[in-house]
Amino acid sequence: MNQKTGKKVTVIGSGIAGLATSVRLAIKGYQVSVYEANSYAGGKLSEIVQDGYRFDAGPSLFTMPHFVTELFELAGKNPQAYFQYEKLPIVCKYLYEDGSSFTSYTNRNALIKEFTNKFNEDEQSVEKYLKKSKEIYQITEDVFLNKSLHLLSTYINKGTLKSMMQLYKIQIFESMHQANSRYFTNEKSIQFFDRFATYNGSNPYKAPATLNVIPYLENDIGAFFPKGGMHSITLSIYKLAKSLGVEFHFNCRVDEILMQGNKANGILVDGEKIAADLVISNMDMVNTYRKLLTKHKAPETLLKQQKSSSALIFYWGIKKTFPELDLHNIFFSKNYKKEFELIEEGKEIYHDPTVYVNISSKYKADDAPANSENWFTMINVPNNQGQNWNQLIDKAKAAILEKISKTLQTDIAQYIETEAILDPVLIEEKTSSAQGALYGNSSNTTMAAFLRHPNFSRRYKHLYFCGGSVHPGGGIPLCLLSAKITADVIEKFE
Repeated sequence: MNQKTGKKVTVIGSGIAGLATSVRLAIKGYQVSVYEANSYAGGKLSEIVQDGYRFDAGPSLFTMPHFVTELFELAGKNPQAYFQYEKLPIVCKYLYEDGSSFTSYTNRNALIKEFTNKFNEDEQSVEKYLKKSKEIYQITEDVFLNKSLHLLSTYINKGTLKSMMQLYKIQIFESMHQANSRYFTNEKSIQFFDRFATYNGSNPYKAPATLNVIPYLENDIGAFFPKGGMHSITLSIYKLAKSLGVEFHFNCRVDEILMQGNKANGILVDGEKIAADLVISNMDMVNTYRKLLTKHKAPETLLKQQKSSSALIFYWGIKKTFPELDLHNIFFSKNYKKEFELIEEGKEIYHDPTVYVNISSKYKADDAPANSENWFTMINVPNNQGQNWNQLIDKAKAAILEKISKTLQTDIAQYIETEAILDPVLIEEKTSSAQGALYGNSSNTTMAAFLRHPNFSRRYKHLYFCGGSVHPGGGIPLCLLSAKITADVIEKFE
């Protein structure tokens, strides 16, 4: 029998990191119970079903699938019995109002040809850039992604020391935009690579060029489509957790983390005290302290840091098909810098926003009725600071429709037969993400990676954290890695 059997773990929240952490600890023999305020698992990685259309509600790009399948392998299960996916031949299509387009192919040679043919870039420059992106990943993987940055033991092994000796190569002291401008001459090429900053809610004109690691993950390792849509990631890990004995309690909002002295020893739910040997919060770390630890001292410096951007999403059932569009599509803003300036100022939405349209029915036909498509239509927006969102939503919808209609030379509004909307206020209500920020604290500073909250509490014993608001960051791959790090840290401490 596993020596950990008998220790009770309470996980607050069933986002992707909470699910993965519960699986990892159940495998180690802990008795795990998950308490979720909503009636469903998954947090942002959920779905909307409406009027014959199905939409993945949150994250829509799937990379690094091995972080998912690893969970099943650790449990001694066959991943394919739970979860299947396919590699995309096209990562994303980019469409411009001038009638031009760019296709981001998974195949490296095809991608490079696209840069040379469409943007007149030098082939060697593209090769050099992609090689640099891979190098950044190789240097940072061991230090920033696989281990806690907040433990001395991380820094006293050969692998870490080797990486630390090469940190000067990861372009930490220049912005993504500055680095991208050195490699490319065409503004569209620069904008293409600047866009990767949005993958963690950052500003490419401020975020360190270290984030230029992201193109390697997408273009070299690849982008994928889960056979059942993105929500199937949630369903598969939830099913795995249940098979391992993890208990789930839905519609159970945690009111307080209980402490005895400086030790977490349970939670309070609807007036009932539930004892636990360990407490893990998958809730945003700001709201964990502000709502669940109100009687205890909080790391104010971390909590007051600038938050990442948020999103405004229109889920549109479109009664028409568009063969020129793919699974992932981008309609770029003409003035990217101004768009990010307004996002950071937090008061307005740019009149010409960059629009992302995800159409899962391209790969999963039953997500929309016949001769129709399900459009997940998103723009990056400021996090919630008390703006008049009703007014901003109306303005944004008009701008989005005008932009897409002009580019596709079709009046899109006439084909919308159903609509749902997700804004920063609703994001915070549904997922407890502080200010509706998608990725916790902003990554717009040089030291942002080191300033994220640890996966454990420095002040309180038996209290741990996982998810996009703590190390190593937001997005599905990093949330899954946060689960790994949290489980590893627990193994060291408990």
